[in-house]
Amino acid sequence: MTSVTNLGFPRIGPRRELKHALERYWKGEDSADTLQATAAALRAQHWQLQRQAGADVLPSNDFSLYDHVLDTAFLFDALPQRYRALADADPLAGYFAMARGVQTGGIDLRALEMTKWFDTNYHYIVPELHAGQEFALRGDKPVAQFLEARAAGFDTRPVLLGPVSFLLLSKTTDGSDRLALLERLLPVYAQLLERLHAAGAAWVQIDEPTLVLDLDEAAKAAFARAYAFLAQAPRSRLLLTTYFGALGDNLDLVARLQVEGLHVDLVRAPEQLDAVLQAWPKGRVLSAGLVNGRNVWRTNLDNALTLARYAQGHVGADNLWLAPSCALLHVPVDLEQEKALDAELKSWLSFARQKLGELRVLADALDGREGAEGPLAQQRARLESRRQSARVHRPEVARRLATLSEADSRRASPYAQRRVLQEQAFGLPVYPTTTIGSFPQTQQVRQARAQHKAGKLSDADYETFLEAETERCVRFQERIGLDVLVHGEYERNDMVEYFGEQLDGFAFTKLGWVQSYGSRCVKPPIIFGDVVRPKPMTVRWSRYAQSLTQRPMKGMLTGPVTVLQWSFVRDDQARSETCRQIALALRDEVNDLEAAGIGIIQIDEPAIREGLPLRRDAWSDYLNWAIEAFRICASGVGDATQIHTHMCYSEFNDIIDAVAAMDADVISIETSRSRMELLDAFVRFRYPNGIGPGVYDIHSPRVPSVEEMVELLRKARAVLSPEQLWVNPDCGLKTRGWDETRHALEQMVEAARRLRADLAQAA
Repeated sequence: MTSVTNLGFPRIGPRRELKHALERYWKGEDSADTLQATAAALRAQHWQLQRQAGADVLPSNDFSLYDHVLDTAFLFDALPQRYRALADADPLAGYFAMARGVQTGGIDLRALEMTKWFDTNYHYIVPELHAGQEFALRGDKPVAQFLEARAAGFDTRPVLLGPVSFLLLSKTTDGSDRLALLERLLPVYAQLLERLHAAGAAWVQIDEPTLVLDLDEAAKAAFARAYAFLAQAPRSRLLLTTYFGALGDNLDLVARLQVEGLHVDLVRAPEQLDAVLQAWPKGRVLSAGLVNGRNVWRTNLDNALTLARYAQGHVGADNLWLAPSCALLHVPVDLEQEKALDAELKSWLSFARQKLGELRVLADALDGREGAEGPLAQQRARLESRRQSARVHRPEVARRLATLSEADSRRASPYAQRRVLQEQAFGLPVYPTTTIGSFPQTQQVRQARAQHKAGKLSDADYETFLEAETERCVRFQERIGLDVLVHGEYERNDMVEYFGEQLDGFAFTKLGWVQSYGSRCVKPPIIFGDVVRPKPMTVRWSRYAQSLTQRPMKGMLTGPVTVLQWSFVRDDQARSETCRQIALALRDEVNDLEAAGIGIIQIDEPAIREGLPLRRDAWSDYLNWAIEAFRICASGVGDATQIHTHMCYSEFNDIIDAVAAMDADVISIETSRSRMELLDAFVRFRYPNGIGPGVYDIHSPRVPSVEEMVELLRKARAVLSPEQLWVNPDCGLKTRGWDETRHALEQMVEAARRLRADLAQAA
């Protein structure tokens, strides 16, 4: 009988139960015991959901209170020294201090750096290591959750992040070689595997997603050493798990590793199946990732069944497992909760629970079970309905795209000429201060939005409320002395959802939440058809905010690549085509903002690095269309209009030429968690335009001192000229409270004043 297995399930709960439990705990409203009880209840519920959906083999230790990479660092005692005393006294407090920072009771700790998990919108915490790092088991989370599942009646496969990927995803604080720590780390992994074996785990899933990257010889040698060492320990059988791409030139290496099973992603890279089947030793298990773990469209089961039958013919029925392409962390929990979703569109979709059901259909068909043809026929009908739907294709969009020329993606004049006109237009001081866009979305704001959506607050009353909040925000910014203001974005629920709700071709769920990091969840729009902007989306609020002040007011938009990346994108045409459609819609919005008197327009592109393909040989094609899309939406304005963009949690070193090619007048970037390390890219590449390196981390409740911000700005000034530098937080402020926001921004303005004083003194 063909086995249906799962690599990981969403952690947050069907209704974001984990998010709410975490935030109650952080506020001191719930105890640690209450938080842990909620987590245990969610795990039990998730195992039950997976079993009911048709999975035979369930994962354990895929659950995390914040992040699985942080869990791994904590498990192996890879704690930076500054957190150790707190973690020894209160492990949960130490764990969350590493994730979020802490500033209370005389303790002042910055959070660890955070960055994107491969090319997804999930953020992981970057472990900090150093030469001579010691490792040891701290606690027994994987064993405890395996035994917890068994006590609840579920025999699971524990999930671990593999040792080589753990090191490659970490950073060293002293510039030493991460992989030099492998020999210190492996005995602790072996000790953990031995404990899992003793607890009764038949298999352990060991994730090594870095095997789909371009690896140098040192990394390949590290994999060979690691799995040769682990083969000597008393242990369960190992399923080596890869995803997000093809093994490519790493396949021969993988085929030689001493593991009993291999998972490959046949959604992202179906073309690798032949090579995998030829290379993978006979008698070992092959786990075939046949259902997309990163998107919400129903699977073409006929195509998947063809791949499965072909694989089965090579490895045999007992050695073929069917699985999602990757862990289901990246999709919502259960489509059946969407009671208000349009019936036709709903029939095209599949969430985590439904994806396991699709795998069950495939397994039943592969085994020749009676009745298997019925679900296959039903799926064909759903896919055909989508192909034939008049809602998907808009001929006028294709016509407009066909008329695009190279001139449509180029500003009229080079930056040096634009800068002169912009300085005359705005008269800003050196080190101008601004924020990234959003201000705190208080309980009052969220409550008013909910009441308006429910029909309990009239349109007129809601507009009056939003006007009052906007004016309060503008007056606050004037009072503390910010130079370029924003309107606060109180009318917006999410930086992508807000725009998608006003564009044709998008659909929305009520409970389609996905974890972005920690307790932060997003509800990605679903792009199902051609994208059209029926009317202006932001002009009303930007114009109103500008009418309240004489200072420049930024218009705020989310860029085309980010809208694409942070949505569930249609899979029936190239992503580049969908991105250009979005860019044209945003171009119209940018032009309307300029016509309304908004002279500074920010087009946020935090996801531009995230979308970069994992293999370098595919980078240039992506960067060409991604940068073109940004320039399409930004290039219809006059030279005196200043275009900003914002990027966060991105490594720029490899793509700095492309960032410059965007030709934004000003870019703001996240640099505070890394202590300005990201500015290394600007040392090697003399970036010509304005840049605002973030001076404090808004993803942490911690408020840095004026002196700390001044220190960061002086680091930036060492590689950038004063005329280039802007002063800003590293991201929007919507998730923060007003008290910390007020304090932090006042300190930030003071830091800019001190930098100006430095400059005056030097002159």
